[in-house]
Amino acid sequence: MLLRSRRKALPDHIEIDADGTALRIRLRPNPRAKRYLLRIPADHSGPVLTVPGGGDLARAERFVRQHTGWLLERLTIRGDRVDLSAGTIVPVRGEDHEIRASGKLRGLVQQSSDPETGAKILLVPGADDHIPRKVETWLKAAAKAELTEAAFFHAQKIGAKINGLTVRDTKSRWGSCASNGKLSFSWRLILAPPEILDYVAAHEVAHLREMNHSARFWSLCQQLAPQTPSARLWLKQNGLRLHGYG
Repeated sequence: MLLRSRRKALPDHIEIDADGTALRIRLRPNPRAKRYLLRIPADHSGPVLTVPGGGDLARAERFVRQHTGWLLERLTIRGDRVDLSAGTIVPVRGEDHEIRASGKLRGLVQQSSDPETGAKILLVPGADDHIPRKVETWLKAAAKAELTEAAFFHAQKIGAKINGLTVRDTKSRWGSCASNGKLSFSWRLILAPPEILDYVAAHEVAHLREMNHSARFWSLCQQLAPQTPSARLWLKQNGLRLHGYG
């Protein structure tokens, strides 16, 4: 009896030429997936194409070629990874700051301004090779302080109880709300304008009352944060870029 031939295994990646730009796309077979899905992970590891059960290499390549315009646009928006070293420009609450060594051995990171140009700066003490770690630690602390203030402010308005709040380096969500009342947020929200951070805090607090994305949820979210529509658009257009810092 003849054995049915097996489907050829997919390679781990494919390479596509898109208007002169070489793109390397990793392939991730997923038998449970219903469709092809192209995404750009926040960790700068490169584009990934989910291939559904029954998918093959030819259809995977065809799908990528049909979406090269979108892919190039998103890669341009994301930009390159930005190291938080001296001389780097990093947004803090939506405003660009230049990272500078303070020349001091000890002390805290401080926000200041250039006495000649008035440009905003972050003064960082210690050795140059410690600057990236110190800046990121300072940004995380600032994010937790402001997210805590915003979340408890919104929770008080609707009589909701927060049972804990953490700040992490999340890749796929700006915030989350667990059924036990614990909230979690991305520290990178401190890089965005204040109204964006405030919206995400309000969004997760609204989940304390509505653990869904129903019309009632969005009504409550917008009641807490009237800037909800514009903030969602801002994150869609700019959020990917924030993941490049640090």
